[in-house]
Amino acid sequence: MTQRVLIKNISILAGVYDENPGKVSGAAMKSLPVLKDAWLAIENGVIADYGTMETWGGISDWTGLEVIDAGEGAVLPAWCDSHTHLVFAATREEEFVHRINGLSYEEIAKRGGGILNSADKMAAIDEYELFEQSRLRLNEVMHLGTGAIEIKSGYGLDLESELKMLRVIRQLRDAAPIPVKSTFLGAHTIPRRHSGNRDAYIKELINVIIPEVGKQQLADYCDVFCERNYFSEDETVRILEAAAKYGMKAKVHANQLSKSGGVQAGVRTNAISVDHLEYMGDEEIALLKNSSTMPVLLPGAAFFLSLPWPPAREMIDSGLSVAVASDYNPGSCPSGNMNQMLSFLCVAQRMTPEEAIHAATINGAYAMNLDQTLGSITPGKQANLIITHPVKNLAAIPYHFGSNPVAQVLVNGMTI
Repeated sequence: MTQRVLIKNISILAGVYDENPGKVSGAAMKSLPVLKDAWLAIENGVIADYGTMETWGGISDWTGLEVIDAGEGAVLPAWCDSHTHLVFAATREEEFVHRINGLSYEEIAKRGGGILNSADKMAAIDEYELFEQSRLRLNEVMHLGTGAIEIKSGYGLDLESELKMLRVIRQLRDAAPIPVKSTFLGAHTIPRRHSGNRDAYIKELINVIIPEVGKQQLADYCDVFCERNYFSEDETVRILEAAAKYGMKAKVHANQLSKSGGVQAGVRTNAISVDHLEYMGDEEIALLKNSSTMPVLLPGAAFFLSLPWPPAREMIDSGLSVAVASDYNPGSCPSGNMNQMLSFLCVAQRMTPEEAIHAATINGAYAMNLDQTLGSITPGKQANLIITHPVKNLAAIPYHFGSNPVAQVLVNGMTI
């Protein structure tokens, strides 16, 4: 039976593109196409048509039509969160307190905290319990407006635990109504068993773990934490090139704590995205302008760790596109609330609400190779949508920081 849905009384229909824009860059990010006093039609889970309320009666002959009254709320593409670590075994509140008392992220890591702390807990947890915890987190972020998500491994750091994480991500993908992309992040840090012999772990990644992940087809992407005391630019390229042989496209944790060479490694490997970017200069911006790699900002982590804010304004003004993601994880950003990430972009990084929405929708979709199906109000795209509470303008979404602007979420045209 054909499913037909009409959303009426939309105050602002945002991100309206008659044809897929792919990504939005530079000055164009500030110009978000909208329709006011609008309706949106959905057929069999995809966007079919839209217009102003003056014309909505033209489809009143549809049979079996479900009508949703937006009640003067805005309708936007659902958020596309292209960088998370949502699968983890336990939270790390004790490290939060250590930072309050003056320890840095790197100092905590040297004491056995950080990623190694999460790896210890990952080794001990049952796979079913890991899935159940993660399923609840995924359900939470969906109800906050996330309509597509990427999830990384990286708290395993050995074959057995990395595969366990990736299996759970696959189970989430199979169970969830939204697209779930999987990323192998075995190169998150050097595990204790290889302390003082980093090349041994890199060889294990390349010769043992990556081939098995590839054989089981558990990951869409491979990511590396390219940073001082973690993995160098050349090591990052070496690992990503090995993963590419098994069909895993490149992503990079880049320039979070220093000018690490992560942007250079991402461009060298044609990465779909380079993420974090707290430390950027003219060289990195120029490299990205001459590439297809999407810069992804993770403002929640910069806020939670008291790091410098990425130079978002300079990047956009130079002509770059940028995306935003939550970086949901137990250590540096224990939140998957994309609405809050938009507030961070606007308040701390001087991005306009329109730029922030582009970053969280079409550009986030691009950073997951999902821009053909998600991220804009375009005929033929999946109807993964947010209906907000009544608003007079889109600035209300980041303006009311800490509040949830989402009244209703639709996935494939159906309310979740």
